[in-house]
Amino acid sequence: MEDCLLMELHEAIRRRAMARSFADEPIEPEVLERILLDALRSPTAGNTAGTAWVVLEGHEQTSAYFDATTDTAWRASPDAYVARYAEADKAASGLGAAPDRWPVPYWFGDAAFGVMAVLLGAVDAGLGACVLGAFRGEEQLARRLGVPAGWRLFCAVALGHPDGRDRRSASLDRPVAPQAERLHRGRW
Repeated sequence: MEDCLLMELHEAIRRRAMARSFADEPIEPEVLERILLDALRSPTAGNTAGTAWVVLEGHEQTSAYFDATTDTAWRASPDAYVARYAEADKAASGLGAAPDRWPVPYWFGDAAFGVMAVLLGAVDAGLGACVLGAFRGEEQLARRLGVPAGWRLFCAVALGHPDGRDRRSASLDRPVAPQAERLHRGRW
């Protein structure tokens, strides 16, 4: 085992929560590197590796994200998946023709796997994290960050040391369906 002090997976899942207020203290480089490498180790359909991360550190770099989206950036390439599934071992799926042939695009799932790895890695490292939706400014942000054509923004993940001033999310007051209504065995 690489590090016997690593947190139990179930404890990390139980403790995972979004943080929205961060201290100015930088993340230790080795901790950030471990979290990012774990994100890159997340599953990708057909071992496509069609996801990539743009890491923005400090106010100067992160302002590019916020200036473009007013809402770190996470990207996925639909073209990489279409090309991968056109290869001989995957061609029978019929998914190698075009992105619109995919009933549920694998790149969304693969992007989500990487994001979850970062969220759980943050818990394990004693950091806070928050997923930020980007609802506008994707093209402007891509230009500013030099992202090649064909890559799409999935979301951003803010990561850092919580500053203790986080406010409770109003979403936590929203009723959630009971487990029995969300977990079905054998059939709906």
